[in-house]
Amino acid sequence: MNWRRSLGAAVVVVPIVVLLGYGLTRDPRAIPSPLPGRPAPEFALAVMEDPVGSGQGRGAAGDTIRLSELRGNVVVINFWASWCLACRDEHAALSATARAYEGRGVRFFGILYKDSPEQARAWIDEMGGQSYPTLLDPGSRTAIDFGVYGVPETFFIGPDGRVEYKHVGPVNERILVDRIEAILAASGSREETP
Repeated sequence: MNWRRSLGAAVVVVPIVVLLGYGLTRDPRAIPSPLPGRPAPEFALAVMEDPVGSGQGRGAAGDTIRLSELRGNVVVINFWASWCLACRDEHAALSATARAYEGRGVRFFGILYKDSPEQARAWIDEMGGQSYPTLLDPGSRTAIDFGVYGVPETFFIGPDGRVEYKHVGPVNERILVDRIEAILAASGSREETP
């Protein structure tokens, strides 16, 4: 009778131990995205007013940026917020890389995530400006469409409108350049590295 109890306990315990062991080998921060390789969700978002002296350019306050009108360009979209500490870490790299690729078929946009335009403008001013426009996403509809879980998250979209890569967490200049150059090379539009 003891061997039956032992066998019954093993039938219950072994699958639980296997599942726990499998779970311990996974990175709890890794959230797979279904978007890479698929068309990027379309959006039409208003450009946020530039803080004085930010040098943002590429769109006046209130202009509408439509993703569909950016076909043929590599598009880098960074979801950010003024309350996000990690966004501070990546801000200089994003601005510098956006400047380096200006006029080369690569467009950068920030999309404000769960934040107010007033706080965002103050943050950009405090950070010394931004070389690309920030778009407003009322109700976070675009963030939902992109499957954003938090900020910062950066999406790299190829000239054909497909999401090539999603980066969770702060990006640095090396990640930005490597991903952009890979997309340009794959699309046959490779240019000199900045």
